[in-house]
Amino acid sequence: MTVLIRDDGFSPEDWPHGFTHNRREISGENGAALDLASDTDLSELNGALENLGLIRVDFPKFDDGRGFTIARRLRLMGFAGRLRARGAILADQYAMARRSGFDEIEVSDAHAIRQPEPSWLFRANWKANDYQSRLRG
Repeated sequence: MTVLIRDDGFSPEDWPHGFTHNRREISGENGAALDLASDTDLSELNGALENLGLIRVDFPKFDDGRGFTIARRLRLMGFAGRLRARGAILADQYAMARRSGFDEIEVSDAHAIRQPEPSWLFRANWKANDYQSRLRG
């Protein structure tokens, strides 16, 4: 089982269309979500982002930040759908995930037990204490 983490806390899975690595199975809000590895070349998605309702980016290890870069690049490429981080993400990384463009994080039940909801909610006000925004003035 999995747990979704959003600004308002834990939620159950709510994407009913499944997930795939195959771009040909994607069809907007009613198609499978696209799974991306942390080393995906995003140039292969040029012109295909408007057909995607949800993209899920894998975080294979806690110290692998390539998924944050992928999220930022997807948003800069114009992706406006749901963007989900999945895997080895710590509650301490929640603000970074949200600022880079993710809407939600997916973790296993075991991970959610190790880092319970209060740990994530503590960081849910990710817009606060953003030094970059303060510097931009």
